Formats: sequence, structure tokens, C-alpha cells
Amino acid sequence: MMHPNSPDTSPLGKSSAYPSAYDPTLLFPIPRQAKRDELGLQSTLPFFGIDIWNAYEVSWLNQRGKPQIAIATFMIPADSTNIIESKSFKLYLNSFNQTRLDDQQALVALLQKDLSAAADAGVQVTLTEPAAFSTLKMGELSGLLLDRLDIEVVDHHPNPTLLSANHGDAIVEETLLSHLLKSNCPVTGQPDWGSVQIHYVGAPINQETLLKYLIGFREHNEFHEQCVERIFVDVLRQCKPQKLSVYARYTRRGGLDINPWRSNFSASRAPSNLRNARQ
Repeated sequence: MMHPNSPDTSPLGKSSAYPSAYDPTLLFPIPRQAKRDELGLQSTLPFFGIDIWNAYEVSWLNQRGKPQIAIATFMIPADSTNIIESKSFKLYLNSFNQTRLDDQQALVALLQKDLSAAADAGVQVTLTEPAAFSTLKMGELSGLLLDRLDIEVVDHHPNPTLLSANHGDAIVEETLLSHLLKSNCPVTGQPDWGSVQIHYVGAPINQETLLKYLIGFREHNEFHEQCVERIFVDVLRQCKPQKLSVYARYTRRGGLDINPWRSNFSASRAPSNLRNARQ
């Protein structure tokens, strides 16, 4: 069922009071389909994937009123009906700050129930408690760095006609990487900074024009998930790889980072959730 919510009616760009008690109604789902319609995506999606959210400011009270903290990871499937607007996500998480719960399992149960209802799909929730913080690792996305190329960029809006592949050459499998991805919030205009990894099997993609295309998101207004789907669809249509994955790691805002991944590799596993240096 389509939800009437849109970015313009979300909490973004508006003054918001931080709640003092648990309130699942703070979550603001936005249907994915409206943006997918722009890309010509209907019932059968050309990809599967997940949106990996990491929350670094999760806190609640135990039954004696003592604060508890954790780092939370949320896995939202790409075929869910809705994305969850990030400021509403932050407000919702903060509604636990003065909420007394029996234990971590009680928190996970509430998070899974509420987020799954908002996304209209099963959301996986993992908590890392302070005793395990030292086990969390960092790492950078792998791949041939496109940013090494000395190019001239004249357009800072995404232009899929720039993309091309050398179909007369032998098929390759390679991973390309850029740290120059920047897009903007569609409501506030605030910048969203990210790194993007493109793994494909197919005719060699023209690296210079791919980098120009990615830099073209610099003045583009769209949510993280929508940008990654746009990149996937544009590369798939223009370069026609046999297999394709697109993974972006965005820097955090409001204690949350969002990391969308889309793929059509049949045996592909979810990517690593290693936090990179800018995150």
C-alpha cells in the first residue's frame, strides 16, 4: 500500500522537539516507488540489495534508571515498500533515551517491530555493546581508484549519456572506486558525502566518463538510497554489463550513516559493513 508521506512533509528542515519517551509514531516512511518510477522501474526490479544503517548514538535506561549505550546496525531490504526518513529515524532512536527497558533483547524486539512496520518489510537489528566495541574494525572499499584520473568536469548534474563501455574488447571483471561522490538532501540541500564502489562483469567501462558521471551528482538532490539506484540503473542501461553491483558508504549525519548496496550478481553476498576513515 502506498504511503501518503513525501520528503516535503517529513521532519527534515523543521524544528523538532526531542521526545522524552518512546514513540514509534515518530518514524516517517517514504515510498520508494515514486523515485523508481522516474527510473522506469516497475514491478520487477533489476537488482536486489539492502540499506545498511549504523547508529552510533543509541541509549536507553535499565529498570533502575541507569543509562545503557550500544552501537546499532539495521539491515533494510531494498524490496521494502518504504525508506525511512533519516531525521525521523534519529528522533525515534532518541525517544528511547529516557525509556526504561528490561534488557537489550527488549530494545531489539521494539526496534525490529517498529522499523519493520515502517519499512513494510523485515528489518534486521544488531546491537554491539560497549564490551565488544574493540572488536569493531575499520576498512576502506577496495577497487581501482578512479580519482587518480586527471579530468575536466563541466557539468555537476548526473548525465547518463556520458557512460559508455568498449564492447569490442574482451569481457572483464573489475571493481572501480571513487571517493568523490557528493549529493544533497532533497529537502534541506545539506551535502551528503560518500564513497562508491562499482563491481561488474562485462565490456570494459570507460573510466574517465564514469568518473565524470559520478562527480555529476555534486549538485543533485536525492536521498542516499535513490542515488545508488540511479547509478545502478544508468550504468546497467548505458554500459550493459552482464553483472553489476553498486555500493556506497556515506558519512554520518545525526549519529547515523546510510550505506546502500544494489546488485544483480546471482551468488552475491551482502557487502562488508566496515566503517571507513571518513565515517
